Amino acid sequence: MSKSRLDKIASYEEQIAELNNRKKQEMQKHKAEERKARTRRLCIRMGLIESMLPDTVSLTDEQFKTFLQKTTANDFGRRELAKLAAQGGDESKSAKTKTSPQGSAPAPVGGGDCMAGTG
Repeated sequence: MSKSRLDKIASYEEQIAELNNRKKQEMQKHKAEERKARTRRLCIRMGLIESMLPDTVSLTDEQFKTFLQKTTANDFGRRELAKLAAQGGDESKSAKTKTSPQGSAPAPVGGGDCMAGTG
C-alpha cells in the first residue's frame, strides 16, 4: 500500500473515533434528558396526589403502597386507566394548570422545590 492510502485509512479511523465520541456524548445527553423528564413527571404527579389527598403525606411508604393497591390497582382503576390511555397522552402534556381542590380557579402544576438540585 502506498503512503497516501495509509494516510487516508488513518484519517478515516480518526473520523470514526470522533464520530463514536460524538455518539457517546449525544447518548449521554439523551439519557440525562430522559432522567430529568422522569423526575419532573414524578414530582408533578406526586404533587397532584398530595394536593388532592393531603392525608397521604403522613403515610409511610408501605402504607402509601397499600393505599394505592387498594384504591387504584384494581379492576376499576385499570379500566379507567385504559380509557385515559386510549384517549392519548398528548393532551395532558399541553395542560399546564389543574383545577384547585375548590374548583374555583386553576392552580399551577408542579412548583415548589421538587426540581431543585436536578439538572
